[in-house]
Amino acid sequence: MEPNLKIMRKINRLNSSQPSDQSGFSLIEVMISMGVLTVGLLAFLSVLCVAVSANQTSQQDMIARQLASETMESIFNARNTSQIGFSEINNTTATPPGIFLANSQPILCAGADGILDTADDASCTTAAGAPCPNSGVECLTEPGPDGIMGTADDVILSLSNYTRTVLITPLVSGGSTIPTLVQVTITINYNAPQPRSYVLEEYISEYH
Repeated sequence: MEPNLKIMRKINRLNSSQPSDQSGFSLIEVMISMGVLTVGLLAFLSVLCVAVSANQTSQQDMIARQLASETMESIFNARNTSQIGFSEINNTTATPPGIFLANSQPILCAGADGILDTADDASCTTAAGAPCPNSGVECLTEPGPDGIMGTADDVILSLSNYTRTVLITPLVSGGSTIPTLVQVTITINYNAPQPRSYVLEEYISEYH
């Protein structure tokens, strides 16, 4: 029996001298892991902020494009129907003067002439026929919490943070003005929430 005891003692000494596979993480390893995790979280938050900001401005951008397109269409329609002469497609400050207001203007609705950005522009109304807030600046009606248009909880969105500028520029070639062609530049300025602008340019000919 005594030899067996010696053998068992040798085996125990060998086992105790071998390193354990269940050792824990060191402090440096934990700190490195926390640093990597922090960098990952910051990157995710940055992407999330960009996505939220883009979602908030997408509606304002779409409205700006629509306002510019509507204004340009009203000018083309007035020319195509001979409602106005080609010489009238000019700013009121030009020589000879035209019918389009100079400088930045609030977003009002077309008056009796049906042309936007002219002197007879009028206050706008909601889909229900009520005057738009903010001195009649154009407003949009959106469905409220019930998701149904035309109910009492509809939301009125005023476009008072938008302005419109129509600039008519004569075209010059070889030092001479082209009498049958002008450039129309429509600029919509707005806050979303930072100042932004949308510019639409077209050439309008006397002929159509």
